[in-house]
Amino acid sequence: MTVLAHVRCVLFDLDGTLLDSATDLGRAADEMRVQRGLPSLPDAAYRGSAGSGARGMLKVAFGLTPADADFAPLRDEFLQHYELRMTRTTRPFDGVEPLLSRLHAGGWAWGVVTNKAARFTLPLTSSLALFGAAAVIVCGDSTPHLKPHPASLLEAQRQLGLNASQCIYVGDDERDMQAGRAAGMRTVAARYGYLGEGARTQDWPADAAIDHPLQLLNLLECA
Repeated sequence: MTVLAHVRCVLFDLDGTLLDSATDLGRAADEMRVQRGLPSLPDAAYRGSAGSGARGMLKVAFGLTPADADFAPLRDEFLQHYELRMTRTTRPFDGVEPLLSRLHAGGWAWGVVTNKAARFTLPLTSSLALFGAAAVIVCGDSTPHLKPHPASLLEAQRQLGLNASQCIYVGDDERDMQAGRAAGMRTVAARYGYLGEGARTQDWPADAAIDHPLQLLNLLECA
């Protein structure tokens, strides 16, 4: 078993790692389809792409990519739809709340580092009581660069006053592992999250992997 020794803080990605926000994301895009006379798609059609945010949702809903001329205005429209409904069904994944409670009780600090903009991150985390215990929340626009660039993780580390060796980063996307590794942190792949089609977690630069949030405790408590 991989042991993560000397850890003082656990940093988490948000969507797909702590929060299951796929339904709110997918339905925001689906509302746009229906408004244009297209048939509604099931929630499951969107779920695997939820980790890619607007880019993933518009790909499923309309087959668009950022290279398409219509992408930017539809992205802005999608974000408006999402902002109106982002707290309706979004909840912590099963096991997240007891995990965070155990971390706090065990003396580990924890925080959030996400590519989600503050416009969405702060109202969403404020709507859920568990985030009141977060030691740090770094949003996608808190630094000039998004993951896989390590800037946001380095900012979290700076705010915490810790060394990279004292932090681990948990996320459900390869770019999370790349960012954590670039920041000098150890990384844990959350395989219960929004793994896109064809994701090969075994090839990610992760030090360990978990299939349920509470499995993280096995890595920490054995240290």
